[in-house]
Amino acid sequence: MSTNSPLRIWLLAGACSVLMAAAAVTISMPAVQANALLPRSIATAPPGLPISSATPASLAPQITARSYSADALHGIASWYGGVFNGRHTASGEIFDMNALTACHPTLPFGSLVRVVNRENKRSVVVRITDRGYLYDGRILDLSYGAAQKLAMIKPGTVAVDLEVISRGESNHRKK
Repeated sequence: MSTNSPLRIWLLAGACSVLMAAAAVTISMPAVQANALLPRSIATAPPGLPISSATPASLAPQITARSYSADALHGIASWYGGVFNGRHTASGEIFDMNALTACHPTLPFGSLVRVVNRENKRSVVVRITDRGYLYDGRILDLSYGAAQKLAMIKPGTVAVDLEVISRGESNHRKK
């Protein structure tokens, strides 16, 4: 007998154990037949109702300008500038306080939005370039330049109406 005999015995016993375990699992699993009759579902749709199955496209969120509630298109806007001028925005662009841009919590970067001051009816079209927390339930934070066009520098905040003209490409930061 060689010194490898105990090792061979252990390997042979291990292999046999694995084969027996595989056989036990195979025997305990019920057979599946392709042509077997499946039990009828308990819950059925009433006749006449269309039934459609979900597809990946139908499950994806469908966000359009109209999917925002009417309240989301009316609210209070404020403006920012000064200390943020020259800093990077959430989109990766450099903030120019005199440009016609804005910060919105959800609209994709690059979206164009018409903002109308409800008090004086002045309007301006801004591009969404920034993201951030808007204080006191505000819906938009305008650049200083856009705020000038709406004559809202002195009051700081005004009631506005928003109209989404076009949606931007994505919410991802530019590289």
